[in-house]
Amino acid sequence: MSDFSAEGVRVIQAGPLAMIEDGGRVGVRHLGVTQSGAADWVSLYWANWLLGNAPDSAALEIVVGGGLTLEIERATRLALVGADLDARLDDAPLVPGTSFAVREGQRLVFRQPRDGLRGYLAFPGGLEAPEVLGSRSTTPREQLGGLHGDGRPLKAGDRLVWLGHPIDERSIPTGLLPPMPRPGCRLALVPGAQIAEFTGTSLYAAFNAVWRVDDRADRMGVRLRGPRLQCRLGSMISEGIPLGAVQVPPDGQPIVLLNDRQTIGGYPRLGALTPLAAARLAQCLPGQEVRLVAVSRERAVADYRWVMRNFSDGGPASR
Repeated sequence: MSDFSAEGVRVIQAGPLAMIEDGGRVGVRHLGVTQSGAADWVSLYWANWLLGNAPDSAALEIVVGGGLTLEIERATRLALVGADLDARLDDAPLVPGTSFAVREGQRLVFRQPRDGLRGYLAFPGGLEAPEVLGSRSTTPREQLGGLHGDGRPLKAGDRLVWLGHPIDERSIPTGLLPPMPRPGCRLALVPGAQIAEFTGTSLYAAFNAVWRVDDRADRMGVRLRGPRLQCRLGSMISEGIPLGAVQVPPDGQPIVLLNDRQTIGGYPRLGALTPLAAARLAQCLPGQEVRLVAVSRERAVADYRWVMRNFSDGGPASR
């Protein structure tokens, strides 16, 4: 492992939620350990693509911004994809979806969200951090991963070191980078095993009503506010919970479970958002209007495979 005192990027001021995230932990849920990883994995993958990194390389996930200030100690090229958090390099605005050169002594500041919620800052070769159960991702609740392996978000005085060297400038092809969510954005959902247990009125409402993102939202899950959904099931044996699972507790207001979710749960489920829809929801600010759209498993798999082809060795794919 690299020496963390080496020159790289120094944290001058820590934002409220700036954490190292990568592709997440795979094959550990039987241990009761959550998946973690980048909530908007599509933005993470594009940020890494801009620098020639492996798609799931460790980067910074920056939520809201909140004054996160980084001082550059070594010249390199970085990439920023995802939300527009009013990022500025020495007061010059940065456009998300691009890579940019930085010089020693410059300061990179993230302010408040102007479009979207989470930004991803990638570094050449990915960030150095201890691997815990196969991932560098920060999981505060379980005290795993992150810069020092203890699940702690960044704090002032931390120093970030990267593992590779910059490549020549790249540009994301027009139309391939998903835009930030707009009012009424559609979230694809694959119906689940308990969907037939919801009343007909509830099913109609679930897929025809407008839902609003509640302010009770974090990396564990997002509550949606709208019509009260009713399920005929009185109780359930707890079962495994996938990414994007849409649970409906007794109050009838759905909860969409994200990367830091619990590993099992006992509420009935409408189904699960597709991985692409879960990434889109992760960029929705409180109050954002969304709609649920039922899709087949085959459609969800086809859409996922198409997106993943963009990050293969052959480069961005046509459709």
